[in-house]
Amino acid sequence: MEQTRIIPPGEGGPDTRTQAMTDAGKTATVGAYKALEMECIAGNRYAVSTEPSREHVLIQLKSPPNVMGRRLPLNLALVIDRSGSMEGEPLDYVKRACGYVVDLLEPNDILSVVTFEEQVDVLVPARRVVNKTLLREHINRVEVGNTTNLYDGIVVGCQQVASIMSEGCLNRVLLLTDGEPTAGIKDFASIVGQVAEQKSRGITVTALGFGPEYNEELMAGIARQSGGNYYYISRPELIPEVFRRELESLMTIVARNMRLRLSLPRWVQLRQIYGRQFAMPSPRQAEVGLVDLERGTAMSVLCEMEFAPRPAGIYRVAKAELSYDDAVSGRAETLDADVEFEFTPDKALVASGVNPIVKQELEIAQASRSLEKTVMGMKTQQISAMAATIELQKTMSLLQNQGRLEEAADVQRAIESIKQGGVDAEKTLSQTIHTLDQGKKK
Repeated sequence: MEQTRIIPPGEGGPDTRTQAMTDAGKTATVGAYKALEMECIAGNRYAVSTEPSREHVLIQLKSPPNVMGRRLPLNLALVIDRSGSMEGEPLDYVKRACGYVVDLLEPNDILSVVTFEEQVDVLVPARRVVNKTLLREHINRVEVGNTTNLYDGIVVGCQQVASIMSEGCLNRVLLLTDGEPTAGIKDFASIVGQVAEQKSRGITVTALGFGPEYNEELMAGIARQSGGNYYYISRPELIPEVFRRELESLMTIVARNMRLRLSLPRWVQLRQIYGRQFAMPSPRQAEVGLVDLERGTAMSVLCEMEFAPRPAGIYRVAKAELSYDDAVSGRAETLDADVEFEFTPDKALVASGVNPIVKQELEIAQASRSLEKTVMGMKTQQISAMAATIELQKTMSLLQNQGRLEEAADVQRAIESIKQGGVDAEKTLSQTIHTLDQGKKK
């Protein structure tokens, strides 16, 4: 792909140039109505033409709240830790949460229930949700065991989903654990690698970590590699509410299997996609997988690009193409849009052209990296509790100013935990980082 020059250098006055760009900073909106809308926004109206420069590009995806249609049937496996530490209230609330799931599911949904301790048991094989009374009876018979064989629990849960797998279903595993893996395969790379392999087969894992003992890095890694959600559940009475939130989220998904491709000219380099790993299948193309999107939800994908010097003029710096499965229509869909900058030698003009929407998204991305750095400093004891609190207060204020009130409240809870000598600050912040990196908001 080569340059797209709308206005040759030296031709066209200010009115022509202004007409060629939108007031939003060269915003391109895809036209036809679908379950998703895509918009590409340049981080600046201008880029420096006389020397290498870096600028940002924001790709916004949005699902209108009034998208109507059928929901996808769920093919859901509940994979539940029943090790000895779950005895008492935790397991009682898990049973209640599973019963809530049964209540919400319909006859065209598929449910399986897998429990694990040292051994893994298929409590309920994958089947359509017809006899809800029988399902509850099976769930209520769960008893605690001994150690935690997390790896095999995930494998068996995914096997249950795969046994009745269909492109017409949303295939999801909900994994809940309260501890470190202590039996079977225990290392991080093997567990996360297994989840990534399942993702390649169309199965997503949502990770729910309960209590103070589980490994938040592992659970966040599972969710990240799988494209699922990640929750930290601090108290047993919150387990049913988190199950409810996740299930209602699954029931409103309108776009899944989303993949974004960026095609770049030879003088443009993609330096990073904030919070996401991307692949380069060819020297001039980058691809990144995105999580499923719910009705009435928006998603931001923020990219940093580096440009080589250019003669003055307007150039296309990237073509964005999004492919996804529309859960409303049942069709495979694509959206595409171009990203353009005007290159100019006038650095004052460049300084005046910053887009406030992209600037805000950049600040949120930087807040996530700041949280990550603070968490790492706490884990390695390289920063004191007081220093961590000061950094978290700065990040909390930034999130509040940007309207990310739920995430700011999470940071506040982490601050309170640190002040009280609690152990859950790192787990709370890991959840917040994962949420920010997903880029989703209502």
